[in-house]
Amino acid sequence: MKVIEKSKVWFGLSTAIIVLGLIMGMISGFNLGIDFTGGTMMQIHMGKTVPVDEIKDTIKEFELDADVIHAGTNKEEIILKTKKDLNSESRQEVFNKIKETYNLKDEDFRQAEQFGPSIGKEIQSKAIQSILIASVLMLIYISFRFEFKFGVAAILTLIHDILVVLALFAIFKIPINNSFVAAMLTIVGYSINDTIVVFDRIRENIRFLKKKNYGLLVNESISQTIVRSINTSVTTLMTITFLYILGVESIKEFALPLVLGVGVGTYSSIFIASPIWVMWKNYEVRKKGYGGR
Repeated sequence: MKVIEKSKVWFGLSTAIIVLGLIMGMISGFNLGIDFTGGTMMQIHMGKTVPVDEIKDTIKEFELDADVIHAGTNKEEIILKTKKDLNSESRQEVFNKIKETYNLKDEDFRQAEQFGPSIGKEIQSKAIQSILIASVLMLIYISFRFEFKFGVAAILTLIHDILVVLALFAIFKIPINNSFVAAMLTIVGYSINDTIVVFDRIRENIRFLKKKNYGLLVNESISQTIVRSINTSVTTLMTITFLYILGVESIKEFALPLVLGVGVGTYSSIFIASPIWVMWKNYEVRKKGYGGR
């Protein structure tokens, strides 16, 4: 495979997605869920499965722009999440509308909670801290087992994966909530695992390296591991995709970023991580060459 020869294509593609996503995020904002913006959550027992669009149509007069997800063993409950802070009177008005439409009882209004944006900030802060700590520990481990340059390339690849998924969420206006944060932390673990497999093969093959042709070395190493990487990713994606198709809304919220993350992680372990390492090694070779003149 000629992965290294087309490094500019891979870097350009990733940069274009990230820049486009960040620009759209800055212009129109990210679609932050109730966990980050604060708002109101209402849980109502419907006694049967009612389509989400039907619920939204029932309460459209309140202009809540609410997220509606199913809950309960048989999806017989709904959870309304709105970014608006609804007082007890407003919540009761919304429930009364649903109650009249579906002939419910007062006790079917199970619970209601209000969230402040401070909860979202705390979750965001903890997530960033977790990723930073994990990145430092992984950098130490990879540097000890492999080489410092491998560690830096792996961490840059992790940052790339998170930014690409975040950009895709911004471009397609997908809601960002707690599930997204949990999925991102899972992706960090998956991505580094796939990258290490490629690095390990590079380390094994480096003893056969001649004339410091790192590009050729990496191309050969990727060719030897790409089938394993693709097979692992496809089987993982199949499982997560079925979770997304068959799962309830809360499971779908977690599965979607995982699907995107696994795909991006597989791509980056082949087309981003190793080219970064090759660029660094080639820079060293050129620097030493110039120094010797």
